[in-house]
Amino acid sequence: MMSTSWQRLTTTRPGAVEAVTLTLLLVFTVSGVVLTRTVATEPPRVWPGVVLSAVACGVLPWRRSHPLKTLAATLGCTVGQGALGYLLTPLLMGPLLVAQYATSVRVRRTISWRSALTGAACMVVTGLLFTSIHDSLLLAVVNPAAWVLLSAAFGGYIRLRRDYAVARAEHIAHEREEEARHRVVQERMRIARELHDVVAHHLTLASAQAGTAAHLSRTHPEQAFQILDQLAGTTAAALDELKAAVGLLRQDTDDGDDLAPAPGLGQLPQLVEACAAAGLEVTVTIEGPARPLAPGVDLTCYRIIQEALTNVTKHAATHAARVRLVYTPHRLTLTVTNDAAPDRPGSPPPGSGHGFGLLGMRERATAAGGTFLAGPRPRGGFEVSCAIPLAGTSESPSP
Repeated sequence: MMSTSWQRLTTTRPGAVEAVTLTLLLVFTVSGVVLTRTVATEPPRVWPGVVLSAVACGVLPWRRSHPLKTLAATLGCTVGQGALGYLLTPLLMGPLLVAQYATSVRVRRTISWRSALTGAACMVVTGLLFTSIHDSLLLAVVNPAAWVLLSAAFGGYIRLRRDYAVARAEHIAHEREEEARHRVVQERMRIARELHDVVAHHLTLASAQAGTAAHLSRTHPEQAFQILDQLAGTTAAALDELKAAVGLLRQDTDDGDDLAPAPGLGQLPQLVEACAAAGLEVTVTIEGPARPLAPGVDLTCYRIIQEALTNVTKHAATHAARVRLVYTPHRLTLTVTNDAAPDRPGSPPPGSGHGFGLLGMRERATAAGGTFLAGPRPRGGFEVSCAIPLAGTSESPSP
């Protein structure tokens, strides 16, 4: 409590605190002058020591702006007191010790220690030449030099602590910038995956529906018109999802009350109907008791199935695909497979080009903590499989 009050007073009234501190230091220094008269055999006069003490304390307000000049002035006053026969005690050396500490805190390390060694050497010479206590070299010589070096060491320690604090603050700020940059990159990748899945899926279905309608326009015009009606629904759904994805980029706040909910496995029947309108028959098999999924996991599973079926529509030479969902207590396994067409056994697998379909699916599965596998089947066709861990378990999914 007292420390907090003193810090507040130092911040609000620094001039008053400085004046009180220097006054107390002057009192201690004068007491060191008086102490000499009680122990010296031939005590010097008091007033020269008091004057030098006042001068030494009077230059200390400049210790922050001119540390070396202040140190030189206090060192001269202290040496002068020693030459007059005063005993160099820590009380008498108070201004010198304060100036040495301020110098060690504010100047470079080499300059700080050179000034400290110079001050210590001056104390040794003064003690050897002018001391009035010749029977105690420890008290007259070693003790003053040790106090100067100790003050320099403490000031150097404080300087290192401050430099460390500044470096650590800069390091933390740099880490925060790197983390923010990493989050921006991750968000850009997430938005890119989302836009790719929305645009690629609906445009692929629209292209397939338009091609089928053009093929049937002469022989079965009624079916062609029916497919064109479904094409309008496909393009409308594409615009709705695209508007929702772009709306996330344009909103200024995190309030998502006006945004449509993200798709999930609950929209799987609509996805199957859209694929059927494009000429792809999709069979869905669910094993195990279905359970509610977290929104992020639900969206990930839906997008992986959507992209896998889009690849089948674009690249496969067959008109059928199978979707298999296996629920276990610890994970959900998704498998999307298609067989090779009998007349085209060597057809390329879906997504075998240089697009971003398989890469996006792998990134989604990895971001959810799951595993992803995709490749040709031994008997022809292609298979996409991923295992996504469910909430409430720490078990890693196995491939």
